[in-house]
Amino acid sequence: MGGEAITVAVLSGKGGTGKTLVSVNLAAAASESVYVDCDVEEPNGHLFFKPVVRREESVTVKVPEIVADRCTGCRKCVDFCAFHALAFAGGKPILFDEVCHSCGGCALICPAGAIREKDKAVGDVCSGISGNVAVHTGSLNIGEASGIPVIKKLMEKITGNEYGPVFIDCPPGSSCAVMESKRDADYCVLVAEPTVFGAHNLAMVYELVELFGKPSGVVLNKCIEGENPSEMFCLENHVPILGKIPFDSELGTLNSEGKIAVRESERFRALFAPIQECIGKEAGHEAASDSQR
Repeated sequence: MGGEAITVAVLSGKGGTGKTLVSVNLAAAASESVYVDCDVEEPNGHLFFKPVVRREESVTVKVPEIVADRCTGCRKCVDFCAFHALAFAGGKPILFDEVCHSCGGCALICPAGAIREKDKAVGDVCSGISGNVAVHTGSLNIGEASGIPVIKKLMEKITGNEYGPVFIDCPPGSSCAVMESKRDADYCVLVAEPTVFGAHNLAMVYELVELFGKPSGVVLNKCIEGENPSEMFCLENHVPILGKIPFDSELGTLNSEGKIAVRESERFRALFAPIQECIGKEAGHEAASDSQR
């Protein structure tokens, strides 16, 4: 993939499949790259990269603030809120900002101008450098309902990127946060385990990327001898297999110690480099096919 400014989203149907293992090592194997940790509820990519932090930014959203002496008690704001973030008690509205979706509608609908908006911190974004990798990590504050504002701030970091390929470590599953993370990706890498449950979760996340018309391929992780239901899914559905990572005790040990395998061993660099090259070829093939349509 070299220095191509391609954006690759790495996804999995559930946690623990090796999504971060793949993301981190693909980013580290490139000559220069960008790693973006969008798993904002429990980010752990920084534990591997240990970046020198250059900037930390707070992420805020707008929430309503009641101006008590202007409120006439009309209850229009309470009736308007579809998320029940406002209730009426003691002759005035009460805000539950934990469930507020920051739509701003209550402030617009209030006839007395008794609602204004204020900033509320919901998380932060840290940016730094780890060798050849620019690292951007999002972290959602405990108790916040949605990580999407933090993910949107992370996506701003890669706008106009010229540093090299971007690897987005997406949240697990198929939630709204996953869709936001992969929205602008050029290619999706799906990481799957060699079990029936792994194949089920692969099918779920594959359906998601297909729904949004994203080209994709699969990395089969923890491979052992014998039947691999996830591999069978790929063969039956004509999904490209980008590479296979064996169930390897040394790789597991390095990962558990927070070490990046391709930086520790040429054997593992030789394992991940072909996967990276395959992604580049598959993404290039898809781009060529799209231009001919």
